[in-house]
Amino acid sequence: MAVKIRLARGGSKKRPHYAIVAADTRKPRDGRFLEKLGTYNPLLPKDSEERVKMDMERVQHWLDQGAQPTDRVARFLEAAGKKEKTERKNMKKAEPGKKAQDRAAARAEKAAAADAPAEEAAAEE
Repeated sequence: MAVKIRLARGGSKKRPHYAIVAADTRKPRDGRFLEKLGTYNPLLPKDSEERVKMDMERVQHWLDQGAQPTDRVARFLEAAGKKEKTERKNMKKAEPGKKAQDRAAARAEKAAAADAPAEEAAAEE
């Protein structure tokens, strides 16, 4: 059985509250889990002690058993000092597509060509 340490969402609409749980990977996100390990409340300020609470002994037990933390839980563990920081992939999702990049480059060239005579005239004076 593959076990993950992940978040299970609770709370009402627009007011999320998460439980940090050890769950079988085949179960749904908010479904049955093996053990509740802590809580995460994203509505609290980032410097609040109550934002992320975990039972570190039980988390370490599940990690020793081979449980894999999800990305978000891994960040919590890194912040707590229980896991070494890992290099993450930057998928560059925010970058525009190839055609948009080509249009932007053409626009920049056009603007540079239009500014060139003005710069030459200013340099001659």
